[in-house]
Amino acid sequence: MLDDAILTIEDVAKYLRISERTIYDWAQKGELPAGKIGTVWRFKKTEIEKWVNDRLMARNMEPQFNAVNSETLISPDRILFLRYPAKRDALLALADNLAAAPQVKNRQELSAEILKREALMSTAIGRGIAIPHVRLGSITDLVVSVGISKTDITGFQPLDDEPVRLLFMIGAAYNQHAYYLQTLAFFSARLKNQNLRASLIAAETLQEAYALLTQP
Repeated sequence: MLDDAILTIEDVAKYLRISERTIYDWAQKGELPAGKIGTVWRFKKTEIEKWVNDRLMARNMEPQFNAVNSETLISPDRILFLRYPAKRDALLALADNLAAAPQVKNRQELSAEILKREALMSTAIGRGIAIPHVRLGSITDLVVSVGISKTDITGFQPLDDEPVRLLFMIGAAYNQHAYYLQTLAFFSARLKNQNLRASLIAAETLQEAYALLTQP
């Protein structure tokens, strides 16, 4: 999808996983960047990406972090060193790792939905980070897989043009909307720390990466 692609209400609703009615109401109230072509609302892909990223990085979500514990989200076997320069290959490798978790009941659905979501809109949030994420009925509880790439990954088209090196893939049950959003915000805020990002990329063992991710 091109950077200046125009999205419909249906596209944005699928990406944000909320109802088309809510998207319509937000557009009407000016809470979501949108424009009208005749009587139909349309949205620029780049503006929606920025709107989402701004909210993931927002400080006003930090009080919710007490509900998120990194040690319960991350395990050493859900961390993977990646050496794939292409986005699709990196996503599939990480999805395969995530699918090994007992919470994931349908490996093929997970991979397909991760790629479908990424095709709709990039999950790169800048600073070399991407957070691919899905909620599915075939996932019984929230689970995270972390990919640390030893090479730049092309194809994410981040707004700041910094190549993606860190991926945090989140899979959640369909009814875990609040916890899912809190987890997205938690990782976005933690990874604002440049030293943490650099240390993760430089990590030589998975245990070292796990210690960095779970430190207070």
